Amino acid sequence: MNKYELALVVNAKIEEDVRLATVDKAKGYIERHGGTVTEVEDQGKKRLAYEIQKMNEGYYYFIQFDAEPEVPAKLEKNVRIMDNVLRFLCVRKDEA
Repeated sequence: MNKYELALVVNAKIEEDVRLATVDKAKGYIERHGGTVTEVEDQGKKRLAYEIQKMNEGYYYFIQFDAEPEVPAKLEKNVRIMDNVLRFLCVRKDEA
């Protein structure tokens, strides 16, 4: 298994419970494809570098997980169509 990190930028204009449900849904996709979530880091609300969908702020979440090499592609396919996710990036973490 490899270590990965999924970065999510979630819409800042939605209610807190909807925002947390969005993050839980992403975690559910990881677990559904055979991954194991090890840590979820909430960075809070931050100003975006540029306007996305007429928004200047978003909530940043970093989800660390262990998974097989084919899981990130399946995960990205699901996260890409999620409502309230402005941007995402899934990267493999180096074993340092």
